[in-house]
Amino acid sequence: MRRNMSLFALLTLTTALNFCGVVLAQTSEPTVLARYEDQTSSAHAEPAQMAGKPGIAVVFTGTDDLHYYAKAETAAGGYNLTITAQAESVTFGTPVFPQWVYFRDLDGSNVEVYVGDFSVFVPIDTPMDTISKLPVAVTVSGIACTSKVCLPPFEQSLQTTIDPSQAASWPQISIEQTAHEETQSKDKVVEGASYTTPIALILAVVVGLMFNIMPCVLPVIPLIITRLLDQAKQGRSRSMALGAVFCGGIIAFFAALAVFNIVLQLVYGRVFQWGDHFRNPAFVMAMSLLMMVLGLFMFDVFTIGVPSSVAGKAGGGKGAGGAFGMGFLAALLSTPCSFGVLAGIFAWAQTQPLPLSTLAFILMGVGMAIPYAVLVSMPSLLARLPRPGTWMEIVRKAMGFVLLVIAVKLLGALPRERLINVLYYSLVLSFALWMWGGWVNFATATGRKWAVRIAALVIAISAGWALLPEKTKLVDWQDYDPAMIAQAREEGTPILIKFTADWCTTCSWVDKAVYQRKNIADLIEQKGILAVKGDTTLASEQATIDLADTNKYNEPGVPVTVLHLPDSQDVHLRGVISRQDLKEVLDDLPDR
Repeated sequence: MRRNMSLFALLTLTTALNFCGVVLAQTSEPTVLARYEDQTSSAHAEPAQMAGKPGIAVVFTGTDDLHYYAKAETAAGGYNLTITAQAESVTFGTPVFPQWVYFRDLDGSNVEVYVGDFSVFVPIDTPMDTISKLPVAVTVSGIACTSKVCLPPFEQSLQTTIDPSQAASWPQISIEQTAHEETQSKDKVVEGASYTTPIALILAVVVGLMFNIMPCVLPVIPLIITRLLDQAKQGRSRSMALGAVFCGGIIAFFAALAVFNIVLQLVYGRVFQWGDHFRNPAFVMAMSLLMMVLGLFMFDVFTIGVPSSVAGKAGGGKGAGGAFGMGFLAALLSTPCSFGVLAGIFAWAQTQPLPLSTLAFILMGVGMAIPYAVLVSMPSLLARLPRPGTWMEIVRKAMGFVLLVIAVKLLGALPRERLINVLYYSLVLSFALWMWGGWVNFATATGRKWAVRIAALVIAISAGWALLPEKTKLVDWQDYDPAMIAQAREEGTPILIKFTADWCTTCSWVDKAVYQRKNIADLIEQKGILAVKGDTTLASEQATIDLADTNKYNEPGVPVTVLHLPDSQDVHLRGVISRQDLKEVLDDLPDR
């Protein structure tokens, strides 16, 4: 779904993904599914009846702007709201969704969404007299959006229990069925936020002005000022003519972006939806690492040089050609540091008619050119400009910290497991960049320079290969819940609790050596074991409290694996264990 926003708005998408419940009486605390600023939505699952048929009700409670998509064809990234239920020996029917409402997108089109408070009913098709009391896992997946941003796609599991003996007391719910699109009430339209055309064009000019203070442009500002001073000595008319050509070079760069926007829409027949890429964890990681790399560049850890042939022709050329080239180069150099802002404007422009979007790009160029046009028309101002010096270096390095803040904000959208790996990789990449830029210089022999830089590339690529790919989730770990564990023990289900912590290096080793092995994961599945992850990262975690409780597990630290086995004493596997240690215990259990 198209979003009218800049990267800085997208960066706030680092929110916790959970659920929350709606109108039915709740048996447990709801789980927050999505939250952005003052918008939130949550859900819970519980047994219910609809029209005399038993099933599971997934009850949502939310604010008026945070919504989910009803149809895959119109959903952002194709992530429509999907709900499935699973329980042993139970068959569930097709979920019954409520009637959707329309959300008005920025381009004026209507898309079907669920918003606010609503319920979804999953019927039970298996005869109730063949079912005993048992737990049910309800999986809810999709994507949540507001009129400003779309949050990352989610998949969350809700837990409830069905007890056929209590079916008569299950609440009765009623869901208004979704009508066909042609009969859907057009009065039910949720308005999306949008800017008026004049305000949008003014913002384009303001953004263009901002490009002049981007850190990447600062190094060429002294060259630009020097050129303007030289032009001023050639007479007022000559100076103004060359200044106009210089400004024309800046505008030409943004005109090229406008052409690119036109090509995308006309050739591909679709809008390039920038926001969709930020729902992809790989893209978010790449953007975060790019911001970090640019930040290190600001700190002089390494340098990005413009080829002398290009810089010489653009910056040293005489006459109109040199002025035009210098203007184009200044605009081009602004893009690495203004990438996020430019991308946000670019995404907005593509949701507009081609004439309007083209004008917006041109006005960005006009905005960037305005300060130079003023200086050319009023040469006396040139003498009042601050001379390049230490202040420029301070500003440049301060902008480096801003880029690092952006990188951290982006990483907040990643799951915890991937976040830790990306942070480790960022350290390795920083070291490789330091090797690249700090271990050699212009006087270093060619052979040694190549050796150092190839080694830096090997380190960066090898670490990326090891740390960045998403790990396959072999075991379906459930969050630590004493009530769930007690119920499973009562039902005679074998339970494996892996007590771990993010700061525990040994725990990570045990996880990789034991639980990330397919034969162990298959054995856990084969034996019907409930796998629980006891997170003891914080002292306030319930798993931390229970682990040290002398009346429960009475363990001094992690890693430790506790197995609750039916008709047997609990087994505690402490410290560094091997696959064989765990396999010997699990082999004695009967198959599911």
